[in-house]
Amino acid sequence: MYKLLFSKLIKTHQIAAPATGIGLFRLLFGIITLQEIFFLLYFNHLIFDPIPYLDVEFPMIPFFLYLWAIIASFIIVGYRCQFAIIANYIFWVVFVHFTPMQRDFDGGFDLFMIGANFFLIFMPLDKAFSIDSLRQKLQTPFVHYSNYSKPTVSALAYYLPVIICLGFLYFDSAIHKMFAPHWRNGLGAWLPSSIPYYVSAINMSWLLNIEWLQKAIGYTIIVFQFSFIFLFPLKKLRPLYFLIGFSLHFGITVSFNIYPFGLGMLIFYTLMLPFCYYRKISAWLQAKKPTLEVFYDEQCPLCNRTILILNHFDIFNCIDFKGAQRFATDCAALNSIDEKTLLTDLYAVDDNQVYAGVTTYAQILIKMRYPSLFGHLLNLPGVFSLANQRYRQIADTRLREPCNTSCKVSSIMMKPMLYERLFAIENPKKQLRILAKVLIVLFILQLNSSIHYGLLYRLEVDLKKSAITSILSGMSNSLIMISQGFIGITPHALYLHDHFEGYHHLLAITYDDEKGNEQWLPFVTQEGRLATPNWGRVHSMWANIAVTPNIDRHRLHKFIMKVTAFWGIKSELELNNTTFKIKLKKINAPEFWVKDLLNNNLSGSWVTIGTAKWHQKEIKITAPKDINLL
Repeated sequence: MYKLLFSKLIKTHQIAAPATGIGLFRLLFGIITLQEIFFLLYFNHLIFDPIPYLDVEFPMIPFFLYLWAIIASFIIVGYRCQFAIIANYIFWVVFVHFTPMQRDFDGGFDLFMIGANFFLIFMPLDKAFSIDSLRQKLQTPFVHYSNYSKPTVSALAYYLPVIICLGFLYFDSAIHKMFAPHWRNGLGAWLPSSIPYYVSAINMSWLLNIEWLQKAIGYTIIVFQFSFIFLFPLKKLRPLYFLIGFSLHFGITVSFNIYPFGLGMLIFYTLMLPFCYYRKISAWLQAKKPTLEVFYDEQCPLCNRTILILNHFDIFNCIDFKGAQRFATDCAALNSIDEKTLLTDLYAVDDNQVYAGVTTYAQILIKMRYPSLFGHLLNLPGVFSLANQRYRQIADTRLREPCNTSCKVSSIMMKPMLYERLFAIENPKKQLRILAKVLIVLFILQLNSSIHYGLLYRLEVDLKKSAITSILSGMSNSLIMISQGFIGITPHALYLHDHFEGYHHLLAITYDDEKGNEQWLPFVTQEGRLATPNWGRVHSMWANIAVTPNIDRHRLHKFIMKVTAFWGIKSELELNNTTFKIKLKKINAPEFWVKDLLNNNLSGSWVTIGTAKWHQKEIKITAPKDINLL
């Protein structure tokens, strides 16, 4: 196995791939992380306070979340990539394992994000769409951007994260699915889509009522997940697996209220897209020929750096930057301008119309397409005069010096990424041998998790039957704790029979306003959906922990306390003077297909089964001891 894996690594490492997909993956990963941080900031008191707003145990949480947001922003723009991605990994691990996030507010994708972040540490993140690549160019300002070739990376940077983060996950999930009757009946996607707690604001009942299509989707998911790790690397099948996987996760994103999970999986498909597609898309998006020619002073360090910066953000190649000393004489529109005047400003030519100074910058922004709004704003009278005044201060005091004294590389060199130190060498066989061994260890860790929870647990094998099996079980659990905590390898038993079997109740909370009218707390709607923005990990808290087929009274009361305090105070209610009503609605969660099940579950009637009243920092909840019997 080791020799086969090593030979595959050598062969794949020699394949050059465009860096576009890696840069896009990093950017999207940072965006998803940032939106989750904003989510945590909004629900800070609900998630981290023992009693929301009334008992604040972690007052420094917002400060660290803002620090994390800065790190995530660094990842998005690609600034100090190595530092940012390591710091981001530490934040994910700390917040998931040392706060109530994991125990009570599992977002369903936290461990997945930890695993993805772990691999990002070893990926060439600075090659595309990054400030770091610009910083590298600015170290040699007199080297024209045309002298830099398009960055490429080893195909390993694409394949390894997909195989481990998606391939292992899919295969493990498929094993669990085989033990669930509704998945074996082809209804694995249909059943959770028919439960009000789990659906988004979009009513997909028209699609759910096509029985053959729902079964086709269910069986396709099982076949797709079982075969993905074996067949997706095949060149001819890769577009097919990309299309199926992208469609499935896009469907999860728009139809379920666990959109972070759907998006987290979806971004991995930037690594699944065939390499030639990136080249074709790039050629299609880029301008066939430059729409603006810009002439600059080649002996001005500031001008050269400015051109490198502008070109870096000219992703559609709409601008052609030329040295005035060499190319201005070839432009008929500039022949009337003497050389001394020409070198005092940045000039641009568009259809024989000449621009100078601030108007040049405005035209550059307009021609670059996506920042065109800023170009038009720059032309506004008041803005233009202020910009022109500042421009003249800089342009008239800038220093010029010959290239032979400024072409030297900056003495402050950027440290190479970890990826480059490990693999970007002429003969990386030693490193690839180590990588092969690491991959075998990861495979063993995933195999341990899949066998332990996917087979033995599902087959109800008693692992403590003897002393030996008990010791092996303990060792297995210890390995799972390590792999789960730091690499994100965990059982993926999502939405199975033990989750929905007996799931016949929905709970909601209402209150009477000052006029005596019953109002719904902005948490669960009258249909039974989780109201926006109570999605993601807040949905998981209520729909997967508080309300389950076997409702735990203690945990239910804990979350009723949290929800009423959080949304009561956010809704500006006087907690001590408000009586909250606990409402119950019955639904169905069958293992077989039922037409219009979603609409039937949405339209059921509610009954009041209890109340919740606050007095200072204590809450008294009156409700049946066993709601499961109602």
